[in-house]
Amino acid sequence: MKNFVEELQWRGMVHDVMPDTETHLLEQMRAAYVGFDPTADSLHIGNLVPIMLLSFFQRSGHKPVALVGGATGMIGDPSGKSNERNFLDEKTLRHNQACVRKQLSQFLDFSSGAANEALLVNNYDWMKEFSFLDFIRDVGKHITVNYMMAKDSVKSRFSGENADGLSFTEFTYQLVQGYDFLHLFKNQNITLQMGGSDQWGNITTGTELIRRIGGGKGYALTCPLITKSDGSKFGKSEGGNVWLDPKKTSPYKFYQYWLNTSDEDAEKYIKIFTFLDKETIDALVVSHREAPHQRALQKRLAQEVTTTVHSQEAYETAVAASEILFGKSTSEDLKKIDADTFLDIFEGVPQAEVSRQKITDGLDIIGGLAEQTGFLKSNGEARRALKENSISVNKEKVKEGYSISEADLLNDRFVLLQRGKKNYFIISVI
Repeated sequence: MKNFVEELQWRGMVHDVMPDTETHLLEQMRAAYVGFDPTADSLHIGNLVPIMLLSFFQRSGHKPVALVGGATGMIGDPSGKSNERNFLDEKTLRHNQACVRKQLSQFLDFSSGAANEALLVNNYDWMKEFSFLDFIRDVGKHITVNYMMAKDSVKSRFSGENADGLSFTEFTYQLVQGYDFLHLFKNQNITLQMGGSDQWGNITTGTELIRRIGGGKGYALTCPLITKSDGSKFGKSEGGNVWLDPKKTSPYKFYQYWLNTSDEDAEKYIKIFTFLDKETIDALVVSHREAPHQRALQKRLAQEVTTTVHSQEAYETAVAASEILFGKSTSEDLKKIDADTFLDIFEGVPQAEVSRQKITDGLDIIGGLAEQTGFLKSNGEARRALKENSISVNKEKVKEGYSISEADLLNDRFVLLQRGKKNYFIISVI
């Protein structure tokens, strides 16, 4: 049994922890849970912190439980929110749950048969038959309104310029989440709930219910909310969330997100989002500080997270794709990249559509650069550029007289034109 709390502390992952939690976990194998919002069919990197909490917990010899909030997802957690969320139907929630389980299985062992094998539960399963009258009689009477109003997650909705208050539905959220902890304590012997620091109020409502109704003791541990050093929101890119689903965020873009972190953030993130041990991370930090231009921390961070979330193959493809823009790549490298990754790499690069027949017949390079695409302003400019040896087709230098043919098509769709090192243009065949 490893010391789980100690592991989290050196990684900078402890914000609040209830007294005696560390001792409780060192006594024997325990079970702990973290709740996940099932309102999308993919988790995003904002969910990685609670995922890592569960993974470190299992690696410390304990049993992790992931709770998909099918019931609470229908209500909406007021913590850190300014508006109520939309309700989801049961079919959508079940689909999202299956997708979440698949992604969690990249981090957690659900199938080995070990005593601390991970478990996935959905609070809709025990809440759907719970009548309103039963709930307010059996649960509601044990928690005062004064107690609920004192929670930061509730108070924040009544203060500030845009304070619209919160509905009774949202107000009851902490009771429903608190009941989850009580239910799991009684039925699964789960004694610890974990989450982000904004969940402390909801979690401690659960420990209070365990004390008052369950006649036992529950424990709580939260981690800091992750921020970026420049003040922007962690987990967001220009295109929105950075998803774990490769169809929503390609492995290339996912890899680039981590590769482009600042030195300060990389030093923090590599402790939180990788399974590297302290000695390895300390050595990487020293190496990075000695030669920051080599970006050793960012490269290792991007490698570890991309490999864990996607695969070794996806990581290698992402590296190869990065080299196409920033390194010495060849036409053979380009041919290995799938169409979606190609479009990700050259996002924002101007394009022109050309009929397939013109490519089949052979498109003269002069026309391909100027008249047919508008990449260069005139045939004369195209000829000058060719004489200067500054034109490439799919990363290979070409001269006047060259003809673009079907053999040049990447993914049977694209031709990459280039003038100099950084001036790109895409011919898209229709």
